Amino acid sequence: MDFWQIFILAVVQGLTEFLPISSSAHLILVPVFTEWSDQGLTFDVAVHLGSLIAVITYFRKQIGLMIVDWFRSLLTRRQTSNSHLAWAIIWATIPVGLAGLMLKGYIETDWRSPVVIAFSLIGFGLLLGYADWNHKGKRDEHSLGWKDVLIIGCAQALALIPGTSRSGITMTAGLLVGLSREAASRFSFLLAIPVTVLAIGLETFEITRVDEPIMWDTLLWGVLLSAISAFICIHYFLSFIKRIGMQPFVIYRIALGLLLLWVFWL
Repeated sequence: MDFWQIFILAVVQGLTEFLPISSSAHLILVPVFTEWSDQGLTFDVAVHLGSLIAVITYFRKQIGLMIVDWFRSLLTRRQTSNSHLAWAIIWATIPVGLAGLMLKGYIETDWRSPVVIAFSLIGFGLLLGYADWNHKGKRDEHSLGWKDVLIIGCAQALALIPGTSRSGITMTAGLLVGLSREAASRFSFLLAIPVTVLAIGLETFEITRVDEPIMWDTLLWGVLLSAISAFICIHYFLSFIKRIGMQPFVIYRIALGLLLLWVFWL
């Protein structure tokens, strides 16, 4: 991989990982228009690690408070808003973990079709548009009840379908249960942490089973560029989402889905 390939793939991953527009769809389009070969599983781990570093860095103060209060809740049996949020993230991660174990074979083969991604982009994009258009929520993420957590957790499991967008479907579910746009986005970003850790662990396990050379300079650039672009994405998305809403991303998803159908189906 030359530097421009590393740069484009890492930045595309970093920017699209936390926007409700599906990073998998964009990573499929890049080699279509550039004729690059597949970047490989090792590089995928690197750019996911960069995204993980970005979200942990951005929310480091809140994460620290959540960890302290979560351990304290184990000892005292008393909940604070931060320990409640930590438990919500843990419980909301369970559905996608179970679904990933049961459906791993389908995800890696049958569901990776560009046509499937296109219909997912359009269908779940319209659902995001509906949730945002009708949203009147003013609740923050600390007010989530267990029913809300279950709904968002099960919605996140749908993100195993390529093109759905993990951030997009969790933001959609957050809006539907009455969260504000900013709260739905923040919870979605925090919810990305355990899911990304699980994904990196699984991908790392797969790497250990394949004898392929590791280009450490390529991986380090991938981590760095993905982390920087993801951090910038999170910051500006949270700054502007209250004003711009989700509709621009809905329009973009539909346009991208139609483009994929035109390239791969028509």
